[in-house]
Amino acid sequence: MMSVRSSQRASSFVSRSALALLLATGLLGSTGCGHEAHATPPPPSTQEVAQQVSAEAAAAMTAAPAPAGPAPVPATFDVADLAQRVTPMVVNITTTQKVAGGGPGFGGIDPFDFFFGPRGGGGGERAPRAPERQMARTALGTGFIIDPEGFIVTNAHVIEGADDVKVRLADEREFAADVVGRDTKLDLALLKLRGASGLPVAALGSSEALRVGEHVLAVGNPFGLGHTVTLGIVSAKARSIGAGPYDDFIQTDASINPGNSGGPLFNWKGEVIGINTAIRAGANGIGFATPVDALRDILPQLREKGHVERGKLGLLFQPLTADLGKAFGMDTPKGALVSDLEPGGAAARAGIKPGDIVVAVNGTPIHHAEDLPRKVARHAPGTTIKVSLLRSGKPLEVTAKLDQLGDSDGIDADTKPSRGQKAPAATNKFGFQFSDLAGGGVRVDRVTEPESELSPGDVLLEVNGAPVRDAKALEAALGKMKPGTVAAFKVRRGKITRFAALPIK
Repeated sequence: MMSVRSSQRASSFVSRSALALLLATGLLGSTGCGHEAHATPPPPSTQEVAQQVSAEAAAAMTAAPAPAGPAPVPATFDVADLAQRVTPMVVNITTTQKVAGGGPGFGGIDPFDFFFGPRGGGGGERAPRAPERQMARTALGTGFIIDPEGFIVTNAHVIEGADDVKVRLADEREFAADVVGRDTKLDLALLKLRGASGLPVAALGSSEALRVGEHVLAVGNPFGLGHTVTLGIVSAKARSIGAGPYDDFIQTDASINPGNSGGPLFNWKGEVIGINTAIRAGANGIGFATPVDALRDILPQLREKGHVERGKLGLLFQPLTADLGKAFGMDTPKGALVSDLEPGGAAARAGIKPGDIVVAVNGTPIHHAEDLPRKVARHAPGTTIKVSLLRSGKPLEVTAKLDQLGDSDGIDADTKPSRGQKAPAATNKFGFQFSDLAGGGVRVDRVTEPESELSPGDVLLEVNGAPVRDAKALEAALGKMKPGTVAAFKVRRGKITRFAALPIK
C-alpha cells in the first residue's frame, strides 16, 4: 500500500506540475508581453511536459545519493501488530512466601483472651496458647520465555525468598516453576516451568546497537492487572542509579509500574533489548531496564551453574575529575584512575601501579570510571585480559590473569570524591593548613576552599608522584608550581588510598 500511494501521489504531482506549466505558457502566449502572437512557439503537450518533469525529478534524485549510516528506524510502525506478536512470549509470575503470623486473627492475641481475659481463672495456670500460624505473602512480577522447553527470565527480586512460584502464560495456562539460577548483582533470575514444551520464544536483540530515540514496547503485569502494553522511546543509555555494582541501565519513558519487574522491553522489530527492572519513585515517565547484552553474558552460567562467577582485577579506582585529568596531563579526563592495589592481586601481578589510568580493556575504551568493573566482570576467573594504561602520560599495555570475585568483594571503586570542610579563616595561599605527622608524612589540619578535594585528617603521601617527607618539603614543592597548574596528591583517608587534585592559584 505504501508503494502504491507513493506512486499515485507522484503521478498527481506530475499532472499538477504539467498543468501549472501549461497555464503559465498559455498566459504568456496570450499576453505576449508586447510581442506579436506569431513570435510565440506553440505550447508543448501535456504528455511532453509530464515526461520533462519526470526526467528532471529522476535526475535530481540520482544526483544526490543518500549519506551512508546505520539502517534507518521507521518513524511509524504497526504497534498493534507488534503487540500481538510479542504478547504470547510474556508471562505473569506470582510468588508465595510463608511468613510467621500471629494466632488466629488478632495479631497474635487469642480471640478468647481478647474478649474475656486470660483463661484458667484468677491466679490459675494460663491455658496454652494456640500455635502461631503460617501466613502466605504473595508478590507479582513478569518474565519472558527464552526457550521452548519453558526457561523464563525475570528479575531476581521478583522471586527473592519465594517458597512457591507460579507462572501464567498468555493463553491462561498455569505452570509451577523452579528457580534454576539467580544473579543478585544484575538482579536477574532464570526459571524453568515444570512440564512445559513447545512454547513461543522471545528473540534477544542487541542493547549495544540500540540508539537513543528509538521506539520501545514494554509488556508486563502492572498491579496484577494482567498483560499490559505501553509504548515509549529510549530516553538515555548507560544510566547509573545506585542499584548495584554494575549499573548500566536503559532509561525509557514507556510506562513501567509495580508488577512489570522482569518483563521485556522490545524494540520495533520485536526483539528483547532490555529487562524492566526499576522505576524512579515520584516521577512519571522514568523507568529503567537492564540491557539484554548483560543477560547474554551470564545466561550460560545461570543455566549450567545456577550462579555467576566473575573475574576480579584487584584494584581500587576512582573517576577522573577535570582537575585530576589536568594534573595527569590529560586534555579530556577519560578512564579510571588506579588509587590502590590488592596485595598480590591480578593488577599487582600484572605490574599496574597506583596513579596509572586504565583507558581500555581488551581494546574496548573505558570512557567513564564505572565502565571498568563492568568490562572486567564480563570475563570469567582465570581469563587473561589486556589492560591499556596511561602512566606519566605515556601509553602502556599489560596482561592480567583475573582472580575470582567473591560475594563479599565490593566494586573496588571510590566514585564519590568528597569535598573539604571550610575552615573559619584562611590559612595559606594553598587553601589548606597542614602539619608534620609523627613518624613522617604530612597531615591536613584545615581546609579553606569549599570545593577542595582534600579533607581534614587526610594524610598526604605523594605530590605529583614524589614522596612527601614533611611540611617544609611540601610547601617548597608546591611553591615551585606555576599558577594555573594542578597538583596531584596521593592521599590516605582512613583505610582508603586515593588521589586528590589541588589547583595552584
